Amino acid sequence: MKKLFVIGIGTGNPNHMTVQGIEALQRADVVLVLDKGAEKSDLTDLRKEIVTRFCEDNPPRWVEAESPKRDASAGYKHGVDDWHGAKAAAFSRLVREDVGEDETAALLVWGDPSLYDSTLRILDRMRDEEGLAFEHAVIPGVSSLHALAAAHRIPLNEIGEAVLITTGRKLAERFPPDGTIVVMLDGGAGLDALEGRDCRIWWGAYLGSEDEVLMSGPVPKVLAEIKRLRAACRDRKGWIMDIYLIRQGAAAQSRDRGLL
Repeated sequence: MKKLFVIGIGTGNPNHMTVQGIEALQRADVVLVLDKGAEKSDLTDLRKEIVTRFCEDNPPRWVEAESPKRDASAGYKHGVDDWHGAKAAAFSRLVREDVGEDETAALLVWGDPSLYDSTLRILDRMRDEEGLAFEHAVIPGVSSLHALAAAHRIPLNEIGEAVLITTGRKLAERFPPDGTIVVMLDGGAGLDALEGRDCRIWWGAYLGSEDEVLMSGPVPKVLAEIKRLRAACRDRKGWIMDIYLIRQGAAAQSRDRGLL
């Protein structure tokens, strides 16, 4: 039976690859990629760099297809559902046409497959809706959440306290009254929701890559600069991948660690 490895590759640095991830990649006969076009070619180039670096002696075949685009005019959940269905169909075509019955394919997932990534849901749809038979294994990777904490040299949680992981859209809908919050996938609404709030922020973009940008401090002092820098980065590269952690109340008294 065909096999698929879903491999977390970290947040932009080939050194984020784990030994388990490297070993799985070296066992793959083919790497399957849905390319997001010239604007996000960096994401494909990084995957190619990883394959070249770790599979020099026996490189797998590289197979890619154009990634479906999400219909932004549809409602959010409806649009995402249709988008995932289209991705399931696209990946299924690649598996049927380019992976032999006894071969193994690798899917290289940004960060970690379990955290705000839909690859595992798409695999379920490939089975249920596309009728595709395969086995699969998941290899965890370094998530942007952990890369952010490492870059700022801070713990994610306060002693004995919880951490909420959410999106910018959900933060704007309902702002928690206290504690530590990690915000991912923010189109801007989450940062807007911080206006006028007495809390502290640790922000990072393109974590682990040559373009990594970090900023932290009290929200009233640094929010405007984070927004300005974020917009400049997006204009320069055509896309941005960022994440931030905020602490409120007593937790906001945590201070930055000195950076090398």
